[in-house]
Amino acid sequence: MASRSHRRPLRRRRSALASAIALASVALLVSLVVALRPGDGGRPDTVRAAAEPSTSPRASATPTEPKAKAKAKPQSKPKPRPKPSEVSPTPARTSASAPARPSPVGGPRSAPRAVSGSAPLAGRIKPQVSYDGVATHYDAADGDGACLYGPSPDLMVAAMNTTDYETSKACGAYILVRAANGASVTVRITNECPSPCAPGQLDLSKQAFAKLAGLSAGRIPVTWSLLSPSTSETVSIRYKTGSSRHWCGIQALGHRNPLARLEVSTGSGWSRLTRTEYNYFLSPDGTGCGGSLRLTDIYGEQLTVDGIALRPDAVQPTRVQFARH
Repeated sequence: MASRSHRRPLRRRRSALASAIALASVALLVSLVVALRPGDGGRPDTVRAAAEPSTSPRASATPTEPKAKAKAKPQSKPKPRPKPSEVSPTPARTSASAPARPSPVGGPRSAPRAVSGSAPLAGRIKPQVSYDGVATHYDAADGDGACLYGPSPDLMVAAMNTTDYETSKACGAYILVRAANGASVTVRITNECPSPCAPGQLDLSKQAFAKLAGLSAGRIPVTWSLLSPSTSETVSIRYKTGSSRHWCGIQALGHRNPLARLEVSTGSGWSRLTRTEYNYFLSPDGTGCGGSLRLTDIYGEQLTVDGIALRPDAVQPTRVQFARH
């Protein structure tokens, strides 16, 4: 009896101890499972979330979290949203913005306002420009020359070097010539001075050269410039020898300013004639011969001449003259 009563408590203690160990083991296991469970704040899950953002729906745990992320999203986008002005415009926008563009027609640059003295049709010789050169002299005889104006009672004439003669464009120009000693003379271009006359050189009649220096000087430095003189004369017209309804040459004389163009009427408009080196404008097929003429000077002024008969070699005066500049 004594032995049985001694063994029974031992078995009870062993059983209690085993139960306690089992319970502790289960508790430890449960703790480990809970600790390693994702999304519960354990360290392994925290490290993974920092390295790789979770795509689980649990990332949006509360209703307000998506709104907060939506506000911050544009700041993290690599490219900004295009502005309305960066989008291809529609036809309506194009027409609305068109008035802001500079107009290709008009304005100070495309249509400069003419000022006094400007000569849009001038060639090498321009008004209000002083040219340097030399003056020589020649025997002008009766004052006629390459311009074929004919004899002149006024021998204040000069021959222009070939370069500035410019295929007779200098014919009839009035030039003010100044010498280094202060003397000056006004001459009319009636002739051409061929080589060796250099650009800028004037070959004056002996009478004109004598106004600047003694003829023995032979050659003197000068400056010269274009003039638009006062005159009481009007322009005259002359048809060349041999002119007819089938061919004609037309010449203008006594014009105050250099002549830039001569045109003939065609009935439906104006036809510009070609100027020769002997200062006639030719109509090789007879167009406009005997009809109305239109003259234009280097300043752009136009004069219309009517009633000129087709009479070769006859100088016929008109009632018109170019304005003075």
